[in-house]
Amino acid sequence: MMEDKAKAMVMASFAADSLALGVHWISDPKSIESQFGRVESLLKPSPDSYHPARDKGEFTHYGDQMLILLESIAETGSFDLADFSSRWQKLFDGYDGYVDGATKNTLANYQAGKPPENAGSRSDDMAGAARIAPLVCIYRDNPETLAKNAIVQTRMTHTDPATVESAEYFARVTQAVLKGAAPIEAMKSVAQDYFDISMVSAWLQKGLATIEHESIEAIGNFGQSCHTGEMFPGVVHLIAKYETNLKEALVQCVMAGGDSAARSALVGMVLGAHLGMEAIPRQWVEGMKAREKIVKWQ
Repeated sequence: MMEDKAKAMVMASFAADSLALGVHWISDPKSIESQFGRVESLLKPSPDSYHPARDKGEFTHYGDQMLILLESIAETGSFDLADFSSRWQKLFDGYDGYVDGATKNTLANYQAGKPPENAGSRSDDMAGAARIAPLVCIYRDNPETLAKNAIVQTRMTHTDPATVESAEYFARVTQAVLKGAAPIEAMKSVAQDYFDISMVSAWLQKGLATIEHESIEAIGNFGQSCHTGEMFPGVVHLIAKYETNLKEALVQCVMAGGDSAARSALVGMVLGAHLGMEAIPRQWVEGMKAREKIVKWQ
């Protein structure tokens, strides 16, 4: 059962990124609704979007990086920073998708001769913490190894301490959910056990306090951007409010606008671990162009 939930966790995180692709970084929820209606299907981004070269069923630059991480783990049998780093750099050699600031700065640091351990940007966007589902899958029975590697892989591109802590936090939460804990229970217990004096605990409480609020309003109040301090409570809100409804969590995430892709990847990971493959709409899974690779590499 746990192995099935682990595979669902990975698939849900990828599906979440793919669902967000079509409207990624549109900030105005009303504009999303008027142009696209309720986003329940995978969409092709418009030519004037941040992802004009992407097609329906493909990924944002976040999902592409997560796929490289999954490939590296599958082919080496573990998390190998040097291997992941090499594949990651090759991904962006002639990349036809969007290249964000953290990626540009990290690539520049590599060009300056820095090793993977020290090449990361100072970015506080949550993208580095959002691509960790493959790590949770392979290290689901070893939480301390999982935590260590979640930190290492995040620091490769994002060295902001709060972002790195967030990666460890959501890795531990998802591992606990795979072991049978409900998501809200897992989020509270992990914060208490490992992050009692961290901003993580403050952001958790901020998110939990809005369970009864409408999601678009709540996320708008937290902030729709990629910055960890804004995104973290929105992720908590969606996981807690839709603890038994993965589809609605991800639809509401996308409809809230902004950096919905990174937000969705984390929400999908946690709720996929909790609810399993049957909770992921079949059309999302079948519509992903990388589906066969994901299944093969899990």
